[in-house]
Amino acid sequence: MADPIQILHALILGVVEGFTEFLPISSTGHLILTGQLLGFNGEKAKVFMIAIQLAAILAVVFEYRARLSHVAATLHTEPASRRLALNLMAGFLPAAVLGFLFYKEIKGYLFNPIVVASALVIGGLLILWAERRKHVIGTPTVDDLDWRRALAVGFAQALAMIPGTSRSGATIIGGLFLGLSRKAAAEFSFFLAIPTMFAATAYDLYKNWHLFDAGDIPLFVIGGVASFASALLAVRTLIKFVSRHDYTLFAWYRIVFGGVVLATAYFGLVDWGLSH
Repeated sequence: MADPIQILHALILGVVEGFTEFLPISSTGHLILTGQLLGFNGEKAKVFMIAIQLAAILAVVFEYRARLSHVAATLHTEPASRRLALNLMAGFLPAAVLGFLFYKEIKGYLFNPIVVASALVIGGLLILWAERRKHVIGTPTVDDLDWRRALAVGFAQALAMIPGTSRSGATIIGGLFLGLSRKAAAEFSFFLAIPTMFAATAYDLYKNWHLFDAGDIPLFVIGGVASFASALLAVRTLIKFVSRHDYTLFAWYRIVFGGVVLATAYFGLVDWGLSH
């Protein structure tokens, strides 16, 4: 039987994951920081945080189920469906290769609050830069995207292997620099999350399956349900938001949040576990 406190932690982390996975503010970064504050850390916690991302990705699959079903059914007959499939493969490739090559280094050295906070601040500054430069839209919709731009977005996504960078933030801002509209950048980020996060979750669970037992099932179920529900809300909210606004609000959130973590660590006001 799972400990009630651990169940509460799983619920909190599931909500945090779902709300932050598709916003350009770094879900992994927020999970690391939240886990540190809750005392829910260590190798098992790291794998749990990766695993509940699967539920968030399932929320995207559910939200876009009609589009994805259409693409699967018309892959051999419609050029637009083949183009989207090719673009997803091109966008997925950089993170897949680099993640496989540097998995141990990333997990061993970069999963700590100071790396997260620094990446949050730097990413926020990049978002401000991207939004203040002249934005010439060459790709108004996902259907207008070509494989070269998709591959370039994939290399931007690979930067998100640094915790705190934000996978969605890297792909969205990379898309803006490449001439995608805000909605097209957000939607391609959602679609690209499906193969990327499915692969990352499967690989992480395969490498760390020995850390779990039957007693962990309630944690996965509770965290997964919370993650799915909050992610579904976040996806719908972001698409509505970017149709009327830019990403400046998220940039300032990142800068302030990351700055607070760095300041509290520097002055010793919060124990961020820097000795671990």
